[in-house]
Amino acid sequence: MNKLIITAALTGAEVTRAQQPALPITPEEIGIAAAECAAAGAAIVHVHARLPDGTPTQDKEVYRQIITEVKKRCDVIVQVSTGGAVGMTATERLAPVTLKPEMATLSMGTVNFGGDVFMNHPADMETFAQGMRAHGVKPELEIFDTGMLTTANRWLKKGLLDSPAHFDLVLGIPGGMAGTPEALMYLRSQLPPDATWTVAGIGAAQLPLATLAIVLGGHVRVGFEDNVYYRKGELASSNAQLVARIARLAQELGRDLATADEARVTLGIK
Repeated sequence: MNKLIITAALTGAEVTRAQQPALPITPEEIGIAAAECAAAGAAIVHVHARLPDGTPTQDKEVYRQIITEVKKRCDVIVQVSTGGAVGMTATERLAPVTLKPEMATLSMGTVNFGGDVFMNHPADMETFAQGMRAHGVKPELEIFDTGMLTTANRWLKKGLLDSPAHFDLVLGIPGGMAGTPEALMYLRSQLPPDATWTVAGIGAAQLPLATLAIVLGGHVRVGFEDNVYYRKGELASSNAQLVARIARLAQELGRDLATADEARVTLGIK
């Protein structure tokens, strides 16, 4: 079994300071949070950029500042979002990929997202995939529902995506697949044999699905983007607190943690 790769999704596009007072917003705050998560056991940080007032942005210059702030503090893999925020154009969303980060997310379909619709037209998805390939960026294929995994498998066979692929199974979004063990087990059964995978459980689904992923040989994503609570009714004090809990669980379950360099090898990042 490969060593466990922990991803910390630090900020997201939707969470506010009113919901989570410890939310990192500025590039410096995100850099500090990334270093804390690395010290706690994370090998990847997934980042969304924000303007100083907290508004989500895909401005590549803000992403450049974030990457600089992270890299001067630690050597984690920086994974930029191309999801951006609901309503952004495909051109806006793709902008940070031109910075040639090590990884970027690639959502594999459209999904109802709470009261909104997260649009991913097939032509835009193909443009994202081509852009990542051109800039040497490893895609993480975001799967919110079964049809998205079917699409990813079809694209892999057609050569639109490179193998071996890395998947992020995002479970518990209102409008997407439920955050249940049954949902995770089904998606896992449909993955290509050479794929690696991470599970991102939303809200209360985060901890049970993370534990299951540790046992099954998958990888884990935690952080304020997906869940702001440590336990029911108790806000987490930091992203690093959520990472540290997964690190402790992995130790108890006999699964070693991957360093950033070990994660690069597992994911095929040059």
